[in-house]
Amino acid sequence: MAASGNNRSMESRTGRSNQRYNSEGERLVAGMVPLTQDKTYVMLIQSARRKGWVLPKGGWETDEECHEAAAREAWEEAGIFVQIDYDLGDIRETHPRKKASLLPSASSSKGSSKDSSKDGKDSTKEKPRTLYRFYEATVTSEETDWPEREKRTRQWFTFAEASELLKDRPELQTALERSTMKR
Repeated sequence: MAASGNNRSMESRTGRSNQRYNSEGERLVAGMVPLTQDKTYVMLIQSARRKGWVLPKGGWETDEECHEAAAREAWEEAGIFVQIDYDLGDIRETHPRKKASLLPSASSSKGSSKDSSKDGKDSTKEKPRTLYRFYEATVTSEETDWPEREKRTRQWFTFAEASELLKDRPELQTALERSTMKR
């Protein structure tokens, strides 16, 4: 496995075999709000799966502390080294749950109990929710080569710009709002 000059792996971790979940079945994700020294700009990265910009974040694995997972994700996804300044706390996922199955429900009428629980809700297995833990950090170094440089673009934004870009991701917008970034 190749490593950078700062002893960081040049390969992103993949898979969920070492992923942490809490007792409620929520996937635990660590994330970063990476700021410039003067707190005027935040770095966002292009999402690898969806269109748009996001904060660096990813699964908190069993062999690391949460702040270590956040720093690792900042390296893998954005190619940055950071000094963590604040723990911004937990943020629960708020967008509607997606169904784990791609098959449509056989019936959506209230009268049918075949695909509904007794309270009238569809009993198809839902994907587990996510519980995010974000950290505010100062970027200390931007590297030219990093694990996901072929998949992602990174860019600095003002608070207003970033807030607008994150409007469809309320959990990321909340992390930004909790930061001490200059408005």
